[in-house]
Amino acid sequence: MASVSIKTVLISESVDPRCRAILEENGIRVTEKQNMKKDELLAEIKDYDGLVVRSATKVTADVINAANNLKIIGRAGTGVDNVDVDAATKKGIIVMNTPSGNTISAAELTCGLLMSLSRHVPQAAMSMKQGNWDRKKFMGAELYGKVLGIVGLGRIGKEVASRMQSFGMKTLGYDPITPPEVSAGWGVEQMSLEQLWPQCDYITVHTPLIPSTVGLLNDETFAKCKKGVKVVNCARGGIIDEAALLRALQSGQCGGAGLDVFVEEPPKDRSLVDHPSVISCPHLGASTKEAQARCGEDIAMQIVDMVKGQKLVGAVNAQVLASTFSQESHQLIRLGEAVGAVLQSCSASKKPFSHVQITTQGDCMKTSTGYMTSAVMVGLLSHEDGCCPNLINVMSLAKETGITVNQTHCASDGADGVCKVEIVANGCSYKAMGAVQGGMPVLLELSDSVFRQPISLTGKLLFFKAPAAAQLLSSVAGVLATEGVEIESFSAPADRTGDLWYCVGVSSLLRDLSALKSLVKDAAQLCI
Repeated sequence: MASVSIKTVLISESVDPRCRAILEENGIRVTEKQNMKKDELLAEIKDYDGLVVRSATKVTADVINAANNLKIIGRAGTGVDNVDVDAATKKGIIVMNTPSGNTISAAELTCGLLMSLSRHVPQAAMSMKQGNWDRKKFMGAELYGKVLGIVGLGRIGKEVASRMQSFGMKTLGYDPITPPEVSAGWGVEQMSLEQLWPQCDYITVHTPLIPSTVGLLNDETFAKCKKGVKVVNCARGGIIDEAALLRALQSGQCGGAGLDVFVEEPPKDRSLVDHPSVISCPHLGASTKEAQARCGEDIAMQIVDMVKGQKLVGAVNAQVLASTFSQESHQLIRLGEAVGAVLQSCSASKKPFSHVQITTQGDCMKTSTGYMTSAVMVGLLSHEDGCCPNLINVMSLAKETGITVNQTHCASDGADGVCKVEIVANGCSYKAMGAVQGGMPVLLELSDSVFRQPISLTGKLLFFKAPAAAQLLSSVAGVLATEGVEIESFSAPADRTGDLWYCVGVSSLLRDLSALKSLVKDAAQLCI
């Protein structure tokens, strides 16, 4: 992956001390400031390269836009509900979390709430503290032989299943991503939600809060459940419709609820918290010493590994970077950006772009199509006004700009390890083909002009288009000499008919390309 420089990190919440220690051991300066108000965070964030948060800090678009140098936002925990991921992506900022840091703690709390619901443990404990001895009032039920429905079969859902199976529960589940044959290996039978609801004695949810999961349990779904079904939510407030849950509790359709999360935290509406059949906690899913230590260490190590170019773990908006940690990928990224930059320069007078076709060719490029496409687009858009593209945000920027981008990969037809790019700008088509040779990006072809020798895509380059002529080079050399520019290399196409593209390596760029107007039909220059 292209090097990401992280020199300063702000930790805005209480994170395990190992987080700071690991970052500082690796040469990163750390500042800890907790409980900042929004205005204070807006003022403080300006000069930091990284931000580490838990769940209390709201990293809104305002905060992201106020951060001039921010390159990474690390969430020490699961989920990124408190981070505006779209705003971060648009600005090219990596957002990462620690997907496994609190898995065990959240799973154990879920199991604890399931057991507490079955035996009324908290209510019985409070009754005892009040001097009562109400054995009949707290008659419970065994978990053995009951059916547990697990909605969301990720890390936490899997751990809940294995633990509750040890109590003799039958585990059913639903997940749109985890294959049924995989969850079957954990002893969880997958089915549709419509099939799941009526079979469950207990339901627990372990999904992210996204549009498709908001109000997943509502009046309609509660009506499809067994009368007296008990529900647990240790995931995100809002997955269970709180008003619908209250109505189901009042009617007896729901026999009890274990809630660790709420839409509003802390909840101002106490209707659910105060209901006698509800066991509630103040968002304790990750509140264990072990989980906090694990999340703090994990987020610090993930940042360090990324900065060192070793690996990328936990990134939620930068999947394109996951396979860019080899020396070969670095070279291919340089190639893509350079080819994009050449085409951007040659088509500058014809913009805007409307269509880009990127084709990778050969087995050695098979896994590079994704990041090669992003790299080419970075080269194409780098000089656009108000545009600061990188591999993270460039595809979003292209979409906003109205550019259609297509990418394909094909088997080698004699030219292995080649990247071909064609762009359409104002109805005109420009094409380029490049490769990596000797560890360096080279240009093999430009708009049907196939060069005799590959052009090294580095340094200051002048491209010009003109008909082949015996005096062409000497005439161009004369103009350049008049402008105080020395020729360092010259590349001509193999063909000698029609209008052709030539490339000259120069000591400095021309102040004004119009100096060549009388000699060439088109000209472009750039520094790579």
